[in-house]
Amino acid sequence: MFDPSLPYSPYPSDRRKWRTVPTPISPALVPFITQREGEDAAPDNLILLPHTDGQLHLHYLDEDPRDRNLRGVLWARCSFNPLDGQGQPTGRPQWKLMHPYRQMMTMQALRCQICTNPARTPLGLIFLTGPHDHSSGTAEVLTNQPPVYARHLRTAARLCPHLDDNPTVFLAQSAPLYGTTGTLYGLGADGVQPVAQPGPPLPYGHPDMRCFLASQQIRRLHSFRTVDLDELLHDLRTHTP
Repeated sequence: MFDPSLPYSPYPSDRRKWRTVPTPISPALVPFITQREGEDAAPDNLILLPHTDGQLHLHYLDEDPRDRNLRGVLWARCSFNPLDGQGQPTGRPQWKLMHPYRQMMTMQALRCQICTNPARTPLGLIFLTGPHDHSSGTAEVLTNQPPVYARHLRTAARLCPHLDDNPTVFLAQSAPLYGTTGTLYGLGADGVQPVAQPGPPLPYGHPDMRCFLASQQIRRLHSFRTVDLDELLHDLRTHTP
């Protein structure tokens, strides 16, 4: 099972070995969750096996306990590039993609998506979403974007194409885990195959989760408000316990 205190590779060392390499020429700061060139989805290698509940459950043929998150959901495999001297992934960033395991790790542990530091601030947890993701006054916010450490708010807004340098900023007092996005599998003429492509997030506890290959963890913002980025940064600077 996932332990945020351990190295985040979910695969045995014989599949992908870590090594330290010089930092390549790249943007000064790349979000930790960003997938890099050379980090590719592994072959599905999926099977459906009968479970003690009488239902079929999705597995990898060579499954390792680290292939599942803390809720027991099977996670999409993706290779890992070597780390640089600062412990950051190497390779040209694929800005529109999030590495499925690094996204899960930071979301699970509420770590900053840029630097992996604990993301909670004295005022709450800060989440950024695209400027058109949620309508004004929305009653519920589900997000696949891990929180952001206060010092990296402007960086995240500038670097992420989805945020378009004009994010909606949510300040939440809590953000419980909700579920995942991914692909639902079943048995077809060619064996195990996708039967439903990514759609709305699937909540934990849903019966389809037993045949689900997750790729992103989702949190539900609770006791939140929408704030102005500049005002939030000012409030954080002037906040006294």
